[in-house]
Amino acid sequence: MAGHSQFKNIMHRKGRQDSVRSKMFSKLAREITVAAKAGLPDPTMNASLRLAIQNAKAQSMPKDNIDRAIKKAAGNDGENYDAVRYEGYGPGGTAIIVEALTDNRNRTASNVRSIFTKAGGALGETGSVSFSFDHVGEITYKPTVGDADKVMEAAIEAGADDVESDEEGHTIICGFEAMNEVAKALEATLGEAETVKAIWRAQNNVPVDEEKAQSLMKLIDSLEDDDDVQNVYSNFEVSEEVMAKLSA
Repeated sequence: MAGHSQFKNIMHRKGRQDSVRSKMFSKLAREITVAAKAGLPDPTMNASLRLAIQNAKAQSMPKDNIDRAIKKAAGNDGENYDAVRYEGYGPGGTAIIVEALTDNRNRTASNVRSIFTKAGGALGETGSVSFSFDHVGEITYKPTVGDADKVMEAAIEAGADDVESDEEGHTIICGFEAMNEVAKALEATLGEAETVKAIWRAQNNVPVDEEKAQSLMKLIDSLEDDDDVQNVYSNFEVSEEVMAKLSA
């Protein structure tokens, strides 16, 4: 099993749902505000805003929260945020990419560096690990949209590169530059996607044992708890046996 979404599932099961949900809404609101400020506050005229709202709805973010985030941008209220990417190494030589939206680069860099250091990792230069990832588009659908064959056929017709289907739903991967085009083609066949976003996908995974997996969990948890951090990606891989122990 690769990626860190599995760790998110474990943490949610361990009773962090409320705090995780609140933090998630805050981050989604920031993405909506940034998208609205970058273009028009009308999602029909602003593709980035439409995707930000779509992804927020997929996480059951209340409409009032979404509207407030848009109005904050329309009224020129609040801070101006910069998109920043940090790259570093975690336990076991794993590679980690951190995406942030910040109104204070010095504060965010200091916080991220401190989190890496405390976890036994190290923050690197820009480009130090991203070469081992592919920047791609990820489009997800709920399982109710159809079976794996139906989604595979639609994805091929839309020009996607890969499809992964399981009981939790369908994940379609495409080139970053083709993301909006592929999403539109899929929408015509399958309906509106649950989420459409750019992600960093590891080219190869690094196996880690239980001890390093626990350290990675703490590192990623601490990064995601930071208000400025939007997304965290890694290339670790853990066995089913280790996952069972971590879930216990």
